Amino acid sequence: MRILVTGASGFIGRAVVEALVARGDEVRGLVRSAPDDLAGITLIQASLEDEVSLQQALEGVECVVHLAGRAHLLADSAADPLAEFRAVNCEATLRLGKLAQEAGVKRFVFMSSIGVNGSYTNGQALSESSPVAPHADYAQSKLEAEQGLRALMESGPTDLVIIRPPLVYAAHAPGNFRRLLKLVATGAPLPFSLVHNQRSMVALENLVDFILISTHHAQAANQLYLVADEQSVSTREIVEYLAEGMSQRCTNLPVPPILLRWGLTALGKGALYTQLCGSLVVSPNKARELGWVPRLSAKDALVAAGRRYRSVKR
Repeated sequence: MRILVTGASGFIGRAVVEALVARGDEVRGLVRSAPDDLAGITLIQASLEDEVSLQQALEGVECVVHLAGRAHLLADSAADPLAEFRAVNCEATLRLGKLAQEAGVKRFVFMSSIGVNGSYTNGQALSESSPVAPHADYAQSKLEAEQGLRALMESGPTDLVIIRPPLVYAAHAPGNFRRLLKLVATGAPLPFSLVHNQRSMVALENLVDFILISTHHAQAANQLYLVADEQSVSTREIVEYLAEGMSQRCTNLPVPPILLRWGLTALGKGALYTQLCGSLVVSPNKARELGWVPRLSAKDALVAAGRRYRSVKR
């Protein structure tokens, strides 16, 4: 297939591009600045606001995998973060979707976020039929993009596939997962011995496998999918598996979660408590109907991430 990948130089984009090239597809990669280490594809250096360049990039394309966007920022200095998220994640996405339709693209794969469904679960796993409850500006912008794309593509030549992953992880993952890797690597005692939550995440390799299926599978047309590793893990297990991969001692102290909650809330980091101690469980059953089977278990992927992180750091 001839496929356009936006955000081709990003954390997920690079892995998707490499897998598509290995599959034998003709890949075009849309990037803001051209890297020197993306081989085997046609690089197009342009922004999502550059309609002329987008039109040229879309000529003859059968599928768009739209990964580019404004991601979570650990310290957002924007005066109006929601407006910034909307401009990139919603408005630019709809502009690209409209141009894709006009170019006769057969399929548009949109990377959304599990944040559209909320930031935690209480006993019931999230599925495609779960209500939406975006918990942050980023998630709100993704929901609005989903809604706009559905309205745009309900009639026309382009099928829409929406993917909502939870946290995507690997040794080179950005954001809070990178912070966790650095913390585990220090060998410092951690306060998670009494944390018995359940978190669904998705290994980068597992997500990429599903994205590749979604580019062509007939049953995926105009569908929403929640994807996750088969096993949910507790925060305690996450840090222990990472430490195992790093060959690093891991000491988890028996700190009552209520103390963690009070402490983090007092520091204005209540959302971090939810991420570390709350549960977020996702059911990938619908995705499995396409024949997708996560090739890595959560444990194996986390141990591998720790091992890879340690080897790169050394």
